[in-house]
Amino acid sequence: MSNMMSLPIFKNQAVKPAFWFVVLGSALWGVDPLFRILLLEHLTSTQIALLEHVILFLFMAPVLWKHRQQLSKLKLRHVGALLFISWGGSALATVMFTKGLETGDLNSVLLLQKLQPLFAILMARWLLKEKLPKSFGMLFILAIAGTYLLTFGFKLPFTNISEMLQAGSLMSIGAAVLWGGSTVMGRYMLGVLNYEAVTSLRFILALPLLLALVLGERQIWSLPGEAGAMGLIGLNLLLQALLPGLLSLLLYYKGLSAIKASYATLAELSFPMVGVLINFAVFQQVITVTQIVGFVLIWTTLLIISRQKERIVQPERDIQPERSAAAAAV
Repeated sequence: MSNMMSLPIFKNQAVKPAFWFVVLGSALWGVDPLFRILLLEHLTSTQIALLEHVILFLFMAPVLWKHRQQLSKLKLRHVGALLFISWGGSALATVMFTKGLETGDLNSVLLLQKLQPLFAILMARWLLKEKLPKSFGMLFILAIAGTYLLTFGFKLPFTNISEMLQAGSLMSIGAAVLWGGSTVMGRYMLGVLNYEAVTSLRFILALPLLLALVLGERQIWSLPGEAGAMGLIGLNLLLQALLPGLLSLLLYYKGLSAIKASYATLAELSFPMVGVLINFAVFQQVITVTQIVGFVLIWTTLLIISRQKERIVQPERDIQPERSAAAAAV
C-alpha cells in the first residue's frame, strides 16, 4: 500500500473540490427514475420536461434578474452557445435519446450513447484548445471500459453491424453529440458568465422549444382527478425539478467553471454508477460481478483524475473569433 501511495498520481496532489462538484452534480441525475416512473404513468416525457422547466423558471428567474448585469457581456456567438446548451442539451438530446430507445435496438442505443465523452473531448480540443496530459488516453480507455462493463458486462451489445445502422442508433449518436457539445459549450460560457447565470439561462431558454414540442405532440394531458393522486404527482414533479434538475446543474456548473471540459465529461460517469445503485436499492435489480468491476474501474478513474495537476484554461481566451470562420461571421 505504501508503494502504491508513492506513485506520481498520488504524490503531493490535492483532491480538487471542483471536480467532485461535477461528480456529485452528475450523480444526482441517477435519482431521476425515482420520480419519473410515477410521472410517466400520466404524462409524456415532453410534458414532464415542460412542467419541470416551468417550475425551474419560477426558481431561477429571480436569480437571473439578480445577475442581469452580466447579460451585457453577451455577443451573438454566446447566444448561439446558450441555445446549443438549452435547446440541444436540455431538450433535443433527451427527445432524440428517448426516440432512439423506442425505435432502435436497446443495447446498440445504449452503447452508442457511451460515445458522448469522446465527442466532448474532441470538441474541447477543437473549440477550447484544451491540452491533456499523456496519461489521459489511458484513463479515458479505463473509464469507457468500466462504463461498458457496468452496462453490458462481458456480452456483446449486438450480433451484427446492421443492428447498429438503424434510425434509433443514429438518434442515440445525435444525442451523444449534443450532450457532449453541451459540456464544452457550458465550459465556454463559464468564461463569460458565472455558474448561476448559465444555469438560469439553460432552463429559461429551453421553455419556448419545449412548449413548441408539446404543442406539436398533440397528446392529451391525462392527469388524475383525485386530490391525493394529484398531490403525489405534484410532489414528484417538484422533487424531479429540484434534485436531478436544479441542484444537480448548480453543482455541475460550479465545478465545470474550474476544470477542463474533457475532465468534466469523465466526471459525468458517476451518473451510470448511481443509476445501477438505485436499480439495486429501490428496484431490486441484482448487481453482477462485472458491474462491480466496472464500478471500480470508473471510481478509480475519477479518483486519479481528481488528483491530477492541470492548468485552468479560460475558454473565452481559447475560442478566438479571428481564428474561427464561424466566429468571424459573428
